[in-house]
Amino acid sequence: MSNLTQNEGFPYRRVVVTGGGGFLGRFVVARLRSEPHLEVFVPRKQEYNLVEAADIMRLYEHTTPDLVIHLAAVVGGIGANQKNPGKFFYENLMMGVQLIEQARLHDVRKFVAIGTVCAYPKFTPTPFREDDLWKGYPEETNAPYGLAKKMMLVQAQSYRQQYGFNTIFLLPANLYGPGDNFDPNSSHVIPALIRKCVEARDEGQPFIEVWGTGNASREFLYVDDCAAGILKATAVYNDSDPVNLGNGREVPIRALVEMIVRLTNFRGEIRWLSDKPDGQPHRQLDVSRAQEKFDFQAQTTLEEGLRSTVGWYEAHRSKPATQTESAEELQGLLGA
Repeated sequence: MSNLTQNEGFPYRRVVVTGGGGFLGRFVVARLRSEPHLEVFVPRKQEYNLVEAADIMRLYEHTTPDLVIHLAAVVGGIGANQKNPGKFFYENLMMGVQLIEQARLHDVRKFVAIGTVCAYPKFTPTPFREDDLWKGYPEETNAPYGLAKKMMLVQAQSYRQQYGFNTIFLLPANLYGPGDNFDPNSSHVIPALIRKCVEARDEGQPFIEVWGTGNASREFLYVDDCAAGILKATAVYNDSDPVNLGNGREVPIRALVEMIVRLTNFRGEIRWLSDKPDGQPHRQLDVSRAQEKFDFQAQTTLEEGLRSTVGWYEAHRSKPATQTESAEELQGLLGA
């Protein structure tokens, strides 16, 4: 891991990471906590409900951060988005709006807002360029979530203009990796497929069923690559323009499924449920701005990342669902 505290562009010492106990958050926190001079605070929902302004005010008064990295989100796959559009819109909107407003009022020096690729219009030409964010409506199945997150960009730009408040807005590609959510009711495509294939293999099932046609394509970013990109941007990027975080390559879902089938050693048939939605037809990000502004390039290939994720799931699937790695365990996983 890079030594953040030796970087002149990282003059922060007290950091709040919302969602720091979540999938991406644990990797960001592990990197931050490898630096001895940083104080890192991760608010827990049972202590601070970030949908409520009073809890946010109490959080900032207790921790007095000079930097906030907002990773917390209410999120899920296509099915979860279809079942909870109102909840996903309201809770994500209220968290973002109030965290930024209270950060401004509490003299936080920098706020790092993490958006979502779901904010892009449904028919955005690939690769997605940041300047295309407002050229249409998002894909319907996850539009409420995507729009709620995109409001942080509006707030960031307007607050910079009026108050000089330093907020940056980053748009990661679809994430995957060790420690992902493998709950079939709320997981995204990669962990859902890994679990489906492993269980079918172990139970000797002759086939698996997969939503859609397999023709849609996605770009996937390994979770620790994303954590590295966020901290690079945090250190040196101070502008109101949104920035994509990705690897700049997309893969058809059909090819992704075939790769996961191979890596999990499932020998059965793949049956496509073509009456189920594919979601957005294409997602691939233009990553040139991230490289230009803060020298970010993803390092992990899809094959490497999937192999690591399958291995993690195989090793951890018998553990309680609440178990997560500590920062020290993650540093070991990452070869720190």
